[in-house]
Amino acid sequence: MRIAVMGAGAVGCYYGAMLARAGHAVTLIGRPALVDAVHDAGLHLESAAFTGQVQVEATTDPAAVHDAALVLFCVKSGDTEAAGLQLMPHLHANTPVLSLQNGVDNAARLAQVLGREVIPSVVYVAAEMAGPAHVRHHGRGELVIGLSPHSATLAAQLGAAGIPTEVSDAVLEALWSKLVINCAYNALSAIAQQPYGALIQAAGVREVMRDAFDECLAVASAQGIDLPATLWEATLAIADTMAGQRSSTAQDLARGKPSEIDHLNGTVVRLGSAHAIATPVNRSLWCAVKLLEARAR
Repeated sequence: MRIAVMGAGAVGCYYGAMLARAGHAVTLIGRPALVDAVHDAGLHLESAAFTGQVQVEATTDPAAVHDAALVLFCVKSGDTEAAGLQLMPHLHANTPVLSLQNGVDNAARLAQVLGREVIPSVVYVAAEMAGPAHVRHHGRGELVIGLSPHSATLAAQLGAAGIPTEVSDAVLEALWSKLVINCAYNALSAIAQQPYGALIQAAGVREVMRDAFDECLAVASAQGIDLPATLWEATLAIADTMAGQRSSTAQDLARGKPSEIDHLNGTVVRLGSAHAIATPVNRSLWCAVKLLEARAR
């Protein structure tokens, strides 16, 4: 397949590299620094299973989606509408679009901009950009995608490329489960600039995580979202399965870039307010990250 990746950060570069290694023709759509680095030496993938250069195309031009058989939409949550408007004139009507983004509403927001179906996806991968075109994989890599006429075929194609993919009719609940986990880890990892394994060992961190977690559960319940009874255990397990990973929020702050905190803890604060549910821990975490963003600017 010809595959376009809109938003070539850590997530987009990792999945683009995996698909390119499986023989697909992948084009990364990203910032000039990445494009220049890919043109010079290709995309460097560093993982336990493979380390080396991967041949992909790269461009800054969203028109590169025009001949794609699949689009992976991997931009930051705050850029969803703007990037969607850039893609809209160039997409074929029958090209499936997968939203590989944090947060719970990106697929719906993008679908509204495009005026067409967007398949929501839950991404479970630990990855970071170690250089302009150097993606470092720390672990996992599976996807859960929503139901659509394309989903079964896409799951088989992604699975054949080494990306375990499950099709689910409960993808919204899965997105909320990931949101809760992100709300427990992301801001704390960003404030401390620590990976999950070290972070969770610090005094008081588990208790703060649990307080944020409980607020998230109350808001999810008010939204009519039924979350797994084992979600707290799954949250704690992330510190083992992704011990070396710093959150995407931590990576953004370290680079002086805006984070997605408005779409993580900020979502819980906003929805909590709508349901008259107090969310002081999530509000404090959101506020602390916003202050650090302002300082970085």
